[in-house]
Amino acid sequence: MSTTVDDTRQRRLQLLATGALLAMTACWGSTFFLIKDLLDRVPTLDFLAVRFSIAAVAMVLVAPRALQRLSAQARRQALVLGLLYGVAQILQTAGLAHTPASVSGFITGMYVIATPLFAAVLLRTRITRVTWAAVLLAMAGLGVLTLDGFSVGYGEAITLVAAMLYALHIVGLGAWSNASDALGMSIVQIIVIAVVCLIASVPDGIVLPPTTGDWLSVVYMALVAGALALVAQTWAQSHLPATRSAIIMSMEPVFAAGFAVALGGESATARMLLGGLMVLTAMIVVETRGGGDDREGPLEGEVQHLAV
Repeated sequence: MSTTVDDTRQRRLQLLATGALLAMTACWGSTFFLIKDLLDRVPTLDFLAVRFSIAAVAMVLVAPRALQRLSAQARRQALVLGLLYGVAQILQTAGLAHTPASVSGFITGMYVIATPLFAAVLLRTRITRVTWAAVLLAMAGLGVLTLDGFSVGYGEAITLVAAMLYALHIVGLGAWSNASDALGMSIVQIIVIAVVCLIASVPDGIVLPPTTGDWLSVVYMALVAGALALVAQTWAQSHLPATRSAIIMSMEPVFAAGFAVALGGESATARMLLGGLMVLTAMIVVETRGGGDDREGPLEGEVQHLAV
């Protein structure tokens, strides 16, 4: 009876975690058309520095005790995760200056492929055939949704490095996060990301948003799509395998396309609908048929090999 109750509770937590990741991904998707407009007036690195600085200050003010409760090891792990994410943000941004946004989006989405590979190598995670099929379907859907021609150059190369760092961040969160430390680890990550972005932007001076509307957009992206989203991801990944999380998060460009049509004045296309359907199908497959993935977490003791 106890086992049945525990299994039911675990399934409910995983369902909640899936919902949290989807909500977070929808928040990320909602920012694309806002960022596209904002970057006409504010340099990209300056925008990132201001956004994550606001998020860091707000989180420290709201929950200072969450930082105090973290163990030294959890702080070190969150520091590494923040560095991975912050550097990935810088590389992805730099890549955007040399490659079309659609190609950048597709290459960034390569974390869907890289996550199970890194999980298999670093954590010795076993991935089922169903999950691999869902990964490939999600990547194909991203290609249909975003690609319109493709070439390989400097921009594509550094964007691919960013995608690998995002994958390592997802794997690291899956290995190190737990529900009780989710808030504290999120705060440390946000602080580190803010510092990384400030270091990258300070040499040329920081340009601030010029209008009230721009500040409102930045504050929304800092607090909702930044701070709250990272807390949701950190908590959710304490209950979900890394590969499953990556497939769920591949819904980001689908949400982005939906918001662009609903609020950004863009028109829906057959490619957009087909690509979105493929990614959605991949997510549904891994949620309903990829249950074995839940039992494919790190082998006993392997997470400790990643301890910092």
